[in-house]
Amino acid sequence: MNIQDIMKKNKSWSESKTKGDPEYFSNLIKGQVPKVLYIGCSDSRVAVEQIMGADLGEIFVHRNIANLVVQSDLNVLSVINYAVIHLKVEHIIICGHYGCGGVQAALSDSDLGDLNPWIAHIKEIYTKNQKELDSITDDTRKNERLVELNALSQCQNISKIQAVAQAQNERKLQIHGLVFNMNTGLLIDLNYN
Repeated sequence: MNIQDIMKKNKSWSESKTKGDPEYFSNLIKGQVPKVLYIGCSDSRVAVEQIMGADLGEIFVHRNIANLVVQSDLNVLSVINYAVIHLKVEHIIICGHYGCGGVQAALSDSDLGDLNPWIAHIKEIYTKNQKELDSITDDTRKNERLVELNALSQCQNISKIQAVAQAQNERKLQIHGLVFNMNTGLLIDLNYN
């Protein structure tokens, strides 16, 4: 895909939106009131609005490699605080996906250069769950299980953030751990809450 293709597809998309609703963009620019904060992987195969059947403005999105919530990452903390304090989202979704390259990297001994400190967070999850993970002989299933454990771990991490904990107590903010199964196109609820 080149920039000309992108521009052409954008024009076609814009025209299709206004054909169905002439006020679509004038309503969109009025502001956002999403009920959901989605924290997911940057993987290009996981298109948030498409897999959730949502439209623009319905989901506040943050993406990074392997959907991590790291206390020292000011980017994710800024997104979380804005979503919880100012947008007053009602749900936070941490969504991993099967076949995650970040999780696969954590299962290998490869030197990833600048990515090593980031992937170290997933390696810690592996270490905490090593007995269970080492008992899984199928490499694909081992990756899938670490994806699940990572999503659940990030749910725990986000629940420790002051604004999130306060919103959980005061207005029943809910945290959900999900996994996108690329084999089926379905979301799997890990039943965090």
